[in-house]
Amino acid sequence: MNSPEYRRAPMSLRICFTSLTAALIFAVTPSTVSAQSLNCNGSLVSKGDSPVSLLQKCGEPIYRQQICLSMLQLGWVVTPFQPGSPNAILASQCVPMEEWTYDRGPGTFLGVVRLYNGTIESVRDGDRIR
Repeated sequence: MNSPEYRRAPMSLRICFTSLTAALIFAVTPSTVSAQSLNCNGSLVSKGDSPVSLLQKCGEPIYRQQICLSMLQLGWVVTPFQPGSPNAILASQCVPMEEWTYDRGPGTFLGVVRLYNGTIESVRDGDRIR
């Protein structure tokens, strides 16, 4: 930013450039504020909570589904006495998870809670109920 071209630019152009850069950084940077939660009878359930807490606050879901989320895994293959070893490989691996669906009432979106490894991994909106 200390280049001669930048220093010669008018002040309003420098302010505009700085503001635009800051806005772009905020737009691209993921925000933890947008993390969703499920409101059940005034109690919030969010990422990191246990399934027991979810059942206590929201009750039984209207639907439970076992899912397999495909994730890429980086692995290394070491072959003895071969030049260029180790070799990197990408493999698709199934990560078992469970999705619980909650009815939030007429005119609202379904609440979909994804459970992984004994905790809530995510909360998102599902389809809209009429």
